[in-house]
Amino acid sequence: MSINWTRRQLLRLAGTATLSGAMAGALKAEGIEVQTVLPAAADQTALPYALTRPVHVGEVALRAKDIALLKQYYSEMLGLSVISEAADRVTLGAGGAPLLTLLARPEAEYEASGQAGLYHTAFLMPDRANLARWLVHVARRQFPLTGFADHSVSEAVYLTDPEGNGVEVYSDRPQERWLWAGDRVAMGTKELDIQDIFQKTQTPTDRDSYTGAPDSLRIGHIHLKVGNLARARDFYVAGLGLDVVAGDDQRGATFLSSGRYHHHIGANIWESQDAGPRQERMTGLDWFSLKTKDTAILEARRVELEARGFAAEGIEGGFEARDPWGNRVRVVVA
Repeated sequence: MSINWTRRQLLRLAGTATLSGAMAGALKAEGIEVQTVLPAAADQTALPYALTRPVHVGEVALRAKDIALLKQYYSEMLGLSVISEAADRVTLGAGGAPLLTLLARPEAEYEASGQAGLYHTAFLMPDRANLARWLVHVARRQFPLTGFADHSVSEAVYLTDPEGNGVEVYSDRPQERWLWAGDRVAMGTKELDIQDIFQKTQTPTDRDSYTGAPDSLRIGHIHLKVGNLARARDFYVAGLGLDVVAGDDQRGATFLSSGRYHHHIGANIWESQDAGPRQERMTGLDWFSLKTKDTAILEARRVELEARGFAAEGIEGGFEARDPWGNRVRVVVA
């Protein structure tokens, strides 16, 4: 099957006939204004740079009304494997690392619009070649896409799971090619060159060669819906010590990271401005974890959060705190 066929198939799955139409979906998913993209870079190494930073995202837990349906989706769409399973929960991951926990909530209501919570969970492929094989997989298996775009620092594809949770699957360009202006990184949004991805990685499109999530697949970042950006920064920047690397109040989003990654956490008010606390009875995000190898960082963050009025409850390996909208954030030793 030709590269052009696969490109058309991907466009159809994204519900559009043009790459610019598909980009509109990605613009909605990231809210980043168009900028000049960096020149195409050499394929990224397998080392997940995002996971080498002092603090990084570890796991995400979702409340699932139909746990079997979501288990099937993430197993088939992304190729995650079962790490552990019980009657009321299942943990999926890659290479033996737990990434996504689904919590059975059959009586839950689907999350209402305008709520704070999860915007998307972003799964980071170890390199461009794995992203290419996965793209052929979702095209041939006809998993619906909501958009795809080149963000200068990364190449991203967007989906929505059967219960409305946003998903991003992406690969980073080498960090040496990212453009920084002081403490701010340039992230644009333009058309994703699908043909270049397949050609440069020499990925065949006439068969599905994606047999499961690569062992080094991880969650690179998480994007949240919040009610107020200043309050989000009070918790995640002043409290948890992350750095603002992109975004502003005028654009309705802020992007935060540790150790000069392009972002470990995104937060926006596009659909949730002035939202109040999350409702426990609703589906969607239950908790996510931030990991660090430095126990001094962990203890300092606990002290700072408590000084700012946020309760920090001890859990195995660290502590758990709730952000201003009730999202549970677990800070633990990696």
